[in-house]
Amino acid sequence: MKILVTAATTLEIQPFLQYLDQHIPALKAANCNIDVLIAGIGMMHTAFSLGRHLVVNRPDIAIQAGIGGSFRHTWELGQVVLIKREYLADLGAEDNDQFKDLFDIQLWQPSQPPFTGNSLVNTFAGLPEVPPLPTATGISVNLVSGSEPTIQKLVAKYNPDIESMEGAAFHYACLLEEIPFLQLRSISNYVEIRDKSKWKIPLAVKTLNDELIKTVETLAGI
Repeated sequence: MKILVTAATTLEIQPFLQYLDQHIPALKAANCNIDVLIAGIGMMHTAFSLGRHLVVNRPDIAIQAGIGGSFRHTWELGQVVLIKREYLADLGAEDNDQFKDLFDIQLWQPSQPPFTGNSLVNTFAGLPEVPPLPTATGISVNLVSGSEPTIQKLVAKYNPDIESMEGAAFHYACLLEEIPFLQLRSISNYVEIRDKSKWKIPLAVKTLNDELIKTVETLAGI
């Protein structure tokens, strides 16, 4: 089995990289090869890096691992979730005080491949096992939300659980290429007016990597 693990930054999966250094022999003995792709921050970097990689290195399963913000305050910081559905939440046009995405302004048609309606849905087809994690709806943005008017508009339009800057690009590529995939997100902060003193990035990185290692070992059968 060939698994691609991709992340926006090395920081987010540094513990996993250290794990690989120590466990490559066991993984190879289980006939499991791991490729790691640090794709860059944001959808543009992710799309380019993934596209270039997949041309020559097609995996059996792709995993995107990252930290993100949560709209749901009932989820604790450090909680890891599995993203089932992604929306492109800032690609479109402003119409006075409204945001209209490409479906609203009819530049895209609902359910044109690889979309289901106006979202990118992971059906988890083709995976031997799905991690027993809460599933979530994600939105991907180029500008991280940090004002109440923006947050309220996003909640009203998409009812999201998680915000990231890369998830939709990953879903889009895997769906078009018909590669089974998982997006793991650990909550580092709540989506609110920006206050980094409340963030728990080290905790989110730890829980993310604990789950990533567990997921890879389960897929590898070790």
